[in-house]
Amino acid sequence: MDARELAEKVRARKIDPVQSIKEVLQKIKRINAEYHYFTTICEENALEQAEQVKRNPKGKLAGVPVSVKDCICVKGVESAAGSRILEGYKPVFDATAVELLREEGAIIIGKTSQDEFGFGGFSANVGIGHQKPLNPFDRQRSCGGSSGGSAGITQKADFPHISLAESTGGSIVNPASFCGVVGLCPTYGAVSRYGLLDYANSLDKIGPMAKSIAEARLMFDIIAQHDEKDATSVPHGQRQKHKEKNPEEMRIGIISYVMGDGIAEPIQEHTKKVIERLRQKGIACKEVALPTVKEFAIATYYLLATAEASTNLAKYCGMRYGKAEQLKGNFNDYFSDVRSRNFGKEAKRRVILGTFARMAGYRDAYYLKAAKVRTKIIEEYRELFKSYDALLSPTVPILPPTFEEIGNLTPLAQYMLDALTVGPNLAGLPHMNLPSGNAQGLPVGTLLTADHFNEHILFRLGEILEG
Repeated sequence: MDARELAEKVRARKIDPVQSIKEVLQKIKRINAEYHYFTTICEENALEQAEQVKRNPKGKLAGVPVSVKDCICVKGVESAAGSRILEGYKPVFDATAVELLREEGAIIIGKTSQDEFGFGGFSANVGIGHQKPLNPFDRQRSCGGSSGGSAGITQKADFPHISLAESTGGSIVNPASFCGVVGLCPTYGAVSRYGLLDYANSLDKIGPMAKSIAEARLMFDIIAQHDEKDATSVPHGQRQKHKEKNPEEMRIGIISYVMGDGIAEPIQEHTKKVIERLRQKGIACKEVALPTVKEFAIATYYLLATAEASTNLAKYCGMRYGKAEQLKGNFNDYFSDVRSRNFGKEAKRRVILGTFARMAGYRDAYYLKAAKVRTKIIEEYRELFKSYDALLSPTVPILPPTFEEIGNLTPLAQYMLDALTVGPNLAGLPHMNLPSGNAQGLPVGTLLTADHFNEHILFRLGEILEG
């Protein structure tokens, strides 16, 4: 039974949502004790919602358990973006995406683990006092990041469930690949960011994780609404979509540089099998080049993202926002003490990098130059989408690594593992991880990228491959 079937039975009063949620809560407590997928389990809140649904069973997600990444606000539930500096913060409002899900009968069961403020690709950079989420296939390995908890529980759940996650540079598709689930990062502006604890305003996007294409599409269709509370939310009339096509009319661009050095052999083999399956369905597949993305995407992303992060995190100084410490010394002493005690190592690193990139004297050389390169990257993608319906590559270049292996990587080596996902994120393009098999007992994912607001193409291709 999937989320759609559960909702249908709840609406028909064939399933009691209260009893169903009680069973789900017991299951996630057991899972969480072993795998650490949740920062908070909303037991009381979830049961109240279930009672409401029982009284009035309506909505596309009636009675469906939904987990929410910790950086997305849920009213009355601690929402800390995985950081100790926001410990105890309980929003007095729901994020717009959460509000839309509740209106359709979804039941929020908990907040999921993540890298602190989204700073990481392995969910190994959790905040002080938090536990790393563990891969559902091998607890010695990473779930991927930064939405590791969302991906892990989506795979591990033996009950209907969808997760609401968030991406800045690959934080939906990366963990979806490592955990073997579907993860959709929508077009920038398709889903409201109101109620999201920002990492980088020009890059952050909220999207679904699910076991199937149908469930991911169900959640996306609900949350992809224009929102006047978010200035970056694009009105529906401005969302230009390509027409629906039959498979034999479609053209897929295979990104050429992702099938060589730096890509693990099992990943390459599975990607080739996916390409062959598409060709068997009559879909034309041809190699394409993205030279600017290949050469400059990582550097561009980390300059822009850290610059925006250092600005966004400046407010967490223990005065107006964030955890407070004993008031002593001058403002700089107090500010430094609060942040030193409550930010993790990677958060400090990114704040320092971003502050440097936007300082007077360096801004032109780094930040502004990166912004110009970002425009070139967008233009490069646009040119390809004049001829192709979607682009294809592996999602990540390696199989899920062990935490010991991650510990041996330099920060730069960790950043380089985002090479296949930062391009679409810089360009604000919709992209989706599709599970494409297993190698050495671990999942492998394929990344599909489409033009702006053409998520329907990704779903169509996903259905072809899923079938």
